[in-house]
Amino acid sequence: MRNMLIVAGGAVAVVAIAAGVYFGTRPPSAGQPPVAVAAAPDKNALLQVQATDHVMGDPKAPVTLIEYASFTCPHCAHFHTQILPEIKKKWIDTGKVKLIYRDFPLDQVAAKAAQIAECVPKDRYFGVVDLIFRGQPTWAAAAASDPIAELAKPLRIAGMGENEIKSCLANDAKANEVIADYRGGETLGVNSTPTLFIDGQVYRGARSVEELDAVFAKLAK
Repeated sequence: MRNMLIVAGGAVAVVAIAAGVYFGTRPPSAGQPPVAVAAAPDKNALLQVQATDHVMGDPKAPVTLIEYASFTCPHCAHFHTQILPEIKKKWIDTGKVKLIYRDFPLDQVAAKAAQIAECVPKDRYFGVVDLIFRGQPTWAAAAASDPIAELAKPLRIAGMGENEIKSCLANDAKANEVIADYRGGETLGVNSTPTLFIDGQVYRGARSVEELDAVFAKLAK
């Protein structure tokens, strides 16, 4: 489980996010006012499907799995490449579980990657998420001088060239979508990734297929 890297305190973090400079995703322009971000909804609302959510599976599936993840989190990558495929086959594709994926970036690189994913068409979103996580050992490596430039290479197959990525990272609306996910996570008490909510019950850190199978089996009766 990857813990939060930001220790300045929630209030300070929220102010920085609202100013559009959190994680360094957008440098402030001289005289430019902060980007307006709506207040996070209450906890009960956050445990339901939101209008801007990315949902894998049948939106009407009886069991709701909400994942808060960071693209630079190795445990999140493990979940998406090793655990989720089995969960998808057993529970999501059969209409018993729906997955709501939300961003909780732990650093500026993860925030930029999340913003880029928000810019792809909705029908390609989860394909791009999978691509980002599977390539994480390469593009997010500490030795990479420019992780986003490395990430851009595989994203070309999703129609995200250099110009598209630059335009995306300058898009305040897309930045706000990532910020809203993060703030919603804070409201729910998320402070590390991956954090899962299964029908409102929180599960922090890495989970095996067997553990999740047992939880879903009880809820899907």
